[in-house]
Amino acid sequence: MIEVFKTNVEDSKYADILVEHIQRIFQGYEVNFDLQDCDKILRVKNVLGRVNSDCLIKMLNSFGFHAEVL
Repeated sequence: MIEVFKTNVEDSKYADILVEHIQRIFQGYEVNFDLQDCDKILRVKNVLGRVNSDCLIKMLNSFGFHAEVL
C-alpha cells in the first residue's frame, strides 16, 4: 500500500534523517520526500501491507514537523 502525506519539511538534511528513522522503525517501508513539490510530499510504501498513517504523523510531530494524509 502507498500513502502520500503533505508535510512542512523543507530541508533535505532533515528529510534524509526522517527517511532513515522511518525505515529503521517501520520494517518494509520504502520512503521518499519530494521537497520540490509545493506540498513537500512524503511518499510511503509498505511492501508488507498497510501504512500506519497515524503513527507516522505522530512520529513526524515528535520531531517538530506537521504531516497530513493527502
